[in-house]
Amino acid sequence: MTFKIAASPHAHQRRTTTQVMRWVYLAVIPGILVHSYFFGLGIILQLLLALLTAWICEAAVMRVRGRSIASAWQDHTAIVTAVLLAISIPSLAPWWIIVIGTAFAILVVKHVYGGVGQNLFNPAMAGYVLLLVSFPVQMTSWPIPQQLAQLQLSLTDTWQLISSGYSQAGYSLEQLRSGIDGVTMATPLDSLRTDLSHQLTTAEALQKPIFGSFAGVGWGYLNLAFLLGGLVLIYQRIISWHIPAGVLLGLTVPATLLWLFYPDQSISPWLHLMSGATMLGAFFIATDPVTAATSNKGRFIFGLIIGALVMVIRTWGGYPDAVAFAVLLANMAVPVIDKYSQPLAYGHGGRT
Repeated sequence: MTFKIAASPHAHQRRTTTQVMRWVYLAVIPGILVHSYFFGLGIILQLLLALLTAWICEAAVMRVRGRSIASAWQDHTAIVTAVLLAISIPSLAPWWIIVIGTAFAILVVKHVYGGVGQNLFNPAMAGYVLLLVSFPVQMTSWPIPQQLAQLQLSLTDTWQLISSGYSQAGYSLEQLRSGIDGVTMATPLDSLRTDLSHQLTTAEALQKPIFGSFAGVGWGYLNLAFLLGGLVLIYQRIISWHIPAGVLLGLTVPATLLWLFYPDQSISPWLHLMSGATMLGAFFIATDPVTAATSNKGRFIFGLIIGALVMVIRTWGGYPDAVAFAVLLANMAVPVIDKYSQPLAYGHGGRT
């Protein structure tokens, strides 16, 4: 008789890893649909490229390790990594961006450390940061909402742009990122940061068309979609509420304080919460059971650290959105968090 020790996460939910991962990528579908509606079909093509790359990388590793290639996707962890990375990058980024990022996430961040349950860092966010540091131009060329764009792209045009850099009509990505007024547009957070650095007030910066009436055209509804998916995961007990609550609280409290004391030079808490990757990070990325803290107290502290780091980097750092960096930095702190947040065993630590 042999006694097998399974890799983490050790969750007593009567669910297999495959079932848990399936719930995660199903819960992200509302966000994908909203993204497609506001920003075009590029995200669908990026998803297909990411999934294909992940499958090839997983199959190659299984072949090298002498295992069945059919087992490469049995736990669905590679699918979740591919999906999270694909929806995190600009949807019109060149094809090789998602291929490099996914290959790095699977081959290096996941399998170099031993495979499922052994990685120290969130694979999708490690791949994202590698791409952001290595290819900053491609990783910051976000598409503008379709209702503000001069030209509407078909699926064929979108694939042509991703694969060659130009649409069928010969337009480059930079040309297609020009709004109806002919001005190249950025994401709401990036636009607001730039305007504040140019000594504009927050009220003046919010007059741009990209902001619309709800946390940025498209971005507010996108975050609501990810919030909906995250609440489904909590209801199904796929994730606990501690990490998302910690992230949102750690971001909201300092953002509110800055907004109250420096309203003309600060981003409102509402815009912090409903723009960028806030809800995606809080419910789908930070909650990775392998790289997060283990106890409920530790998870809440872990989430607080991520939320506070997002606020600090967005306000004083060099990047308008900071979820990936915040998650990776918090991953490094997990051993310390676990050490000081584990509950005492029965009979220890009390007075006799």
